[in-house]
Amino acid sequence: MSDSIGDTIRQQRERVLQEHMDAENRLDFDAALATFTHPRYELIGLGTVHDGAEAVAAYFRNSRRAFPDQSNEIIAMHHADHAVICEFWLKGTHLGAIGDLAPTGRTFRERMVAVFEFEGAGLVCERIYFNPNAILAQLTAPEA
Repeated sequence: MSDSIGDTIRQQRERVLQEHMDAENRLDFDAALATFTHPRYELIGLGTVHDGAEAVAAYFRNSRRAFPDQSNEIIAMHHADHAVICEFWLKGTHLGAIGDLAPTGRTFRERMVAVFEFEGAGLVCERIYFNPNAILAQLTAPEA
């Protein structure tokens, strides 16, 4: 059964999204950047925007200093006319400073949602919705 965005474009978008997420897991940031026709990250939980290849590359480098093993695990993909909504687990180990917070060596695992915006089959924005305080709580909770 076909939907409003068409089966071909849907498959192309899923391939781009999977390639993008896999490249991030491999820490292959050049490959992750190459999945965009225009690189843009909007981190809603932090209120920050990284627009353009240099800004997104800097975001990749900076976020992996604190969590060098950061990875994602896709839970589900949901298609809309101009986007793919992706539910995923983000996880990592806190091995580098985050602002004034020294590395704790603790891990986090947080369920998130990202809206991958497309123009046709071209990825133009990843907008991530998450609660940074939930991650912080996992990194700083007193030992049980």
